[in-house]
Amino acid sequence: MDTEPDFASLQARLGAEHTRRRMVRQTTHIARIFGGGRVRVHIENMTWLHGIVAVGLRLAGLHRRARRNALSPVLHRHSVRISHLPSDFNGFRMLHLSDLHCDADADFVPALIQRLAGVEYDACVMTGDFRLRTFGSYTRAIAGMRQLMAAIKAPACAVLGNHDYLEMTADLEAMGIRVLLNEGVPFERGGSRIWIAGVDDAHYYETADVEKASRAIPPGEIAILLAHSPDVYAAAAEKGFAVMLCGHTHGGQLCLPGGVMVLKNSRSPRRFCKGAWQCKGMKGYTSSGTGSSGLAARLNCPAEIVVHRLEKET
Repeated sequence: MDTEPDFASLQARLGAEHTRRRMVRQTTHIARIFGGGRVRVHIENMTWLHGIVAVGLRLAGLHRRARRNALSPVLHRHSVRISHLPSDFNGFRMLHLSDLHCDADADFVPALIQRLAGVEYDACVMTGDFRLRTFGSYTRAIAGMRQLMAAIKAPACAVLGNHDYLEMTADLEAMGIRVLLNEGVPFERGGSRIWIAGVDDAHYYETADVEKASRAIPPGEIAILLAHSPDVYAAAAEKGFAVMLCGHTHGGQLCLPGGVMVLKNSRSPRRFCKGAWQCKGMKGYTSSGTGSSGLAARLNCPAEIVVHRLEKET
């Protein structure tokens, strides 16, 4: 940690009750395998299981391939058609990175930077989980993020995930990333604007507040919601968000042939846990993750970089 967090400012932004809940869980519950949050078994904390999986992949002759998949994110271009999108934002491109887990593998950030070379975008959005572990030091993750941000050539917004401490906000914002703690910010282009809002983690900390995140957005203006997990999809659609972008599920990470998810690590229905989806009038996209959790390994579920292109629906 290089930047000292201002807890009074963080509390004012996130809210007193949500800040209290987050800090209590960070200090007393975050390393648990059972209990807490919306999902009662936390696979990310079962480090012994990660070792077993790694041994199994080696015995099956799949470890090298799985690691290569994890370090070779696929670029997906996704068109999002929005009615009443201001003409100035027609063609606006958002680079979506999620579940980076920057400290999981020393080769990951350099490989990602190389993959991003030549990719064009107007803004970068990140949907949480910047580090591998859910507890302990986050120094290596912050160092990885600094390395990555030196290669990001656009305004950046982000939300925290269930692996991230609230204190990481200060370091991330010092790099130029606007961390959205149940907040919304306007993006202006030409004579028009849209909004990007973000909620805190709904999965473990249960500190997402969709209503608070939308509070500053005037009625009728286009707004995009960033969330770590898809868990708040219903509330986001109810509040009238045009688009919701999220991650957390890793698309299953180690999947059966055909990309069939074995574990989704979310209470959301399966259709909200991978790729593009729709809820009422809201378009959604759940990233399969740019990084990998537990170990740098992926099967039948490539790591992904997504460029979402906003298009005016006629």
